[in-house]
Amino acid sequence: MRKVILISGGSDGLGKSIAGYLANDCQVVILSPTESKLKKAAREIGVDFVVADVRNYKSLEKAVERVILKYNRVDCLVNNAGLWIQGELDDNKAEDIKDVIEVNNLGVVLFSKAVIPQMKKQKRGLIVNIISQGGLYAKPERAVYSAAKWGVTGFTKSLQGELAKYGISVTGIYPGKLNTKMFEKMGIEKDMSDALAPREVARIVKFLLETDSKVIFPEIGIKSLNN
Repeated sequence: MRKVILISGGSDGLGKSIAGYLANDCQVVILSPTESKLKKAAREIGVDFVVADVRNYKSLEKAVERVILKYNRVDCLVNNAGLWIQGELDDNKAEDIKDVIEVNNLGVVLFSKAVIPQMKKQKRGLIVNIISQGGLYAKPERAVYSAAKWGVTGFTKSLQGELAKYGISVTGIYPGKLNTKMFEKMGIEKDMSDALAPREVARIVKFLLETDSKVIFPEIGIKSLNN
């Protein structure tokens, strides 16, 4: 039976790479709030899609209901959606701070909440949180990003113990700088010559899916040699 995988932020960047890497072996459903972009990505990599905004719980709840109605189960959730922000705190716009906290942190909590009842019913499941090195180490001019990502680190560790008794595994992946367009979309120029290929993160997600569900996964950090 092909496992049913939900991936937030799946219309581009790392989420799209993970979805494409898993598409041959799994039933992948990508999610994003932008329907046109989502349709295009789904068609390109041969996966299903559902329009949903990780900041809106009702939107996520309906998306999960649609997936269960169509595929009868949810085997894995990859919480991947994320935004970047940098700069001194008083220079960050309040609306940008709100967006980053809601997408990078609250979205992970809400989407996990939306899939857990089905995973409990199945008595198995896997939640993978794409957190980044920003959830482990602090740097100047990263206060908001660190606040969001460190929160997800704590959430992940707490949820591991909470859900283990239901046969649900929870783990975090902490990539270094990734070769995606995340910085470019924010108008930030960065040297990407030493950036990690998204495919390397996708390979880890596939490994987790192929590992016995009774294994308790440690969190996984991954960086390029030059990071």
